[in-house]
Amino acid sequence: MYRGIILLLLAEFCFASATVFAKFVTNTSDISPIEITFFRFFFGVFIAYFSLRKSNMSLIPNNKKFVISRAILNTVAVILFFMSVKYTTVTNANMLNMTYPIFIFMFMPLFGYEKIKPIRIVYLAISILGVYMVIQPNFGHLLLGDLLGLLSGIMGGLSVITLRRARQFDSTAIIIFYIMAIGTVINGALMIGLFKIPTVELSIYIAISALLGLAGQVFITSGYKHIEANKGSIISTSRIIMAAILGITIFNDKINLELILGGVLILFSIVQLTVSEYKA
Repeated sequence: MYRGIILLLLAEFCFASATVFAKFVTNTSDISPIEITFFRFFFGVFIAYFSLRKSNMSLIPNNKKFVISRAILNTVAVILFFMSVKYTTVTNANMLNMTYPIFIFMFMPLFGYEKIKPIRIVYLAISILGVYMVIQPNFGHLLLGDLLGLLSGIMGGLSVITLRRARQFDSTAIIIFYIMAIGTVINGALMIGLFKIPTVELSIYIAISALLGLAGQVFITSGYKHIEANKGSIISTSRIIMAAILGITIFNDKINLELILGGVLILFSIVQLTVSEYKA
């Protein structure tokens, strides 16, 4: 179990750090976040392909509908997340993206899973209060980045629900390959007309961000082989704290009482919702 904990902590550190390097790029240039996410998927498709070839696995999924749906939703979630990083703080972007477990529970009944129990409605209400405190909505100055971060969490929740269905028919390896392949195609199409040739320094930052994202995917996939899903989900919330520390120390992200309390409420809700699922 300890190996799983370490791998998941490494995964979340990689994911949080990837946003730091992406922020360096978007803060110092007019390079689009879509260009950054393109290379994340582009590098990944080659790694995933050679992994499948090495295992002599077929490239044809057993259930195309769920695998493709997972890939498209994941791509949209990643694009929204990195756009959020550009327009808001590293802390807020990661915190709002990590609300995806909350939306899993909100949307599960719509996909034929069990209905939401009364106690979970309480936790969902607490999470909504937490999100409200993080965003502090005022239509006079509502940050686009915060809205994009929340949307990335919503799309991430839908993505995980389709992943659950996809895993009933196909392996993790084939699912990851299609995520990377379809993500490359979608990002490539969106990047037409937006591509900017980066400097050597920015190219390094983009590559590091992409590779950190891939490393995080490898660590999290390996980590769940050594730890139960409920415990792993709780450990994954550590990214909120890691991102806050990185954002404050590197970018001087502003922290106030409302943001801290909102983050605590979101963390509390995710933990309680996860625990309640496995107690059921």
